[in-house]
Amino acid sequence: MPELALFFSAFLAATILPFSSEVAFLLALENGMTIPHAMVSASSGNILAIIVNYLLGYWLYEKTKTKLNSSKIGKKSLACGSKYGYFALAFSWLPIIGDPLTLVAGVVRLNFVLFIVIAGLLRIARYYFLTLVV
Repeated sequence: MPELALFFSAFLAATILPFSSEVAFLLALENGMTIPHAMVSASSGNILAIIVNYLLGYWLYEKTKTKLNSSKIGKKSLACGSKYGYFALAFSWLPIIGDPLTLVAGVVRLNFVLFIVIAGLLRIARYYFLTLVV
């Protein structure tokens, strides 16, 4: 059951909601969850959420573009994604700016498979790095 809680916290954290999965990840490790279980739970939740973000940007192009243009971070993310494409995904793991970049990837129609490989591996690497720090 803790795996499911970690999965959902990681999922929510990768949406535009202000939520931190790193804290939940570290708490799960502190409370005895094994590193492989924590990595799989957090990474899969986070990756599923970035897929949802991408698809929202892709399918709801006009609404998403309008929404992004209504905020300072959204405008910067859209400009960055349009100008730098896949290179902008290098920052998709960062808090605050990373989640809009995954939405922008869908808006600018980046290749879905490359998007998953780049952004997904960065999400996994973030959790792996946390295990090294702890």
